[in-house]
Amino acid sequence: MTFINYALPVPKSYYTHYFTILTFILLLRSKTYTMTIDLFIPCFIDQLFPDTAWNVVKILEKAEMNIRYNPNQTCCGQPAYNSGDIKNTLKLAKKFLKDHPGDVPIVVPSASCAGFVKKHYPELFSDDDNLKEKALNISRNIFELTDFLINKIGFTSFGATFNHKITYHDACSALREYGIKKEPRILLNNVEGLELVEMKENETCCGFGGTFMVKFPPISTAMVEQKVKNAMETGAEYIISTEASCLININSYIKKQNLPVKTLHIADVLSSF
Repeated sequence: MTFINYALPVPKSYYTHYFTILTFILLLRSKTYTMTIDLFIPCFIDQLFPDTAWNVVKILEKAEMNIRYNPNQTCCGQPAYNSGDIKNTLKLAKKFLKDHPGDVPIVVPSASCAGFVKKHYPELFSDDDNLKEKALNISRNIFELTDFLINKIGFTSFGATFNHKITYHDACSALREYGIKKEPRILLNNVEGLELVEMKENETCCGFGGTFMVKFPPISTAMVEQKVKNAMETGAEYIISTEASCLININSYIKKQNLPVKTLHIADVLSSF
């Protein structure tokens, strides 16, 4: 396992154990599958929300996907890119191309990471004849989770039950860069017992913006305050999103203010079966 500077400090033994178990279990499971996919787990999820990663596996298997997981995978390079560090971006992007052959769809439970690979990898390798075609192929074959479920395989319901009122946060990267909006809502509306109530200004940024929240904390705090206020005005018990990164920012404000609302990744809701 290779650890990069952008990773949060978590004991290496934890990840070695986690990835070994995940790979071993996926190899042992014997089922009839309709398609083989590669699973890429973003940094925020594999480091801070491993249960969400397991829930992604759970719902993809329910959709009869044969999951390939490369335990050597690390970061896609987006944090470095957003910070202007092109040298390390290229280093990580080349590793991503090596880790994922691109012969099957790559499914990612994050539109931010999937959108970065899809939109920017072809640009990063535009002057590299050896890697340009592979980057284009990866770009065509990478999918955010809800996009894959709805538009690639037409899977709209998992038989999940979630007896709560929720509101949905449209992350900037999901909405504007990757281009999903209806897909998460279709899936959520097919969850038994779930009531989806839209918040005001649901397309407005929560204030995360990658390193934006670190560089401009007063502005970021004001933005997330308004986001949470709009969410709570709906009476929702949970704020749901496709983006763990946004949810970290939103949840930090909620905990700081001791507010009666929670956050969940959409995979955690869809896996409630």
